[in-house]
Amino acid sequence: MAVLSPELRGEAERIKARYPAGRERSAMLPLLYLVQSVEGRVTRDGLREVADVLGLKTAEVEAVASFYSMLRLRPTGAHVVSVCTNLACALRGAKEVYAAAHDAIGSHAEEMTEDGLLTLHEEECLGACDAAPVVQVDFANHDRVTPERMRELIEALRRGEVSEPSAGRAPRDFKEASWILAGLGDGA
Repeated sequence: MAVLSPELRGEAERIKARYPAGRERSAMLPLLYLVQSVEGRVTRDGLREVADVLGLKTAEVEAVASFYSMLRLRPTGAHVVSVCTNLACALRGAKEVYAAAHDAIGSHAEEMTEDGLLTLHEEECLGACDAAPVVQVDFANHDRVTPERMRELIEALRRGEVSEPSAGRAPRDFKEASWILAGLGDGA
């Protein structure tokens, strides 16, 4: 079954056209984000469609998609909460923040909650060590998060509210964040 509608297939071709002839495979990440913005994850059909757009084998696309933690290959909640637990964050309490996230979500596995609302992800590094511990909600950074603040962020999501990040605006959900990362503007 097709992931991309004819209109979105046109967007995919426009994304590909941003890159010089012979370098079209550089469009792979934006195209994977486009597919993810449709289904909330990258499915086998999505991998095949990206491969088709770029004239590649599906295995080549899957090798890239499976490398990046921002690309979800399994069912994912409407919101993805990522907690950095690398050294700088760990030294400033990330393990306690991560434990608070597990408690607030009510799950100890990195899977989607039963209601389909949340997916918790332990991230190796979010690249914002100066603001440790860092949490992302749908790729938007929340700096210097405490266990109490972690619980507040999750409670807000459960109420249908997306808390303002430390900088910029918050995407309304994971699909919109993926749309933005595909380079297609501020929302689907």
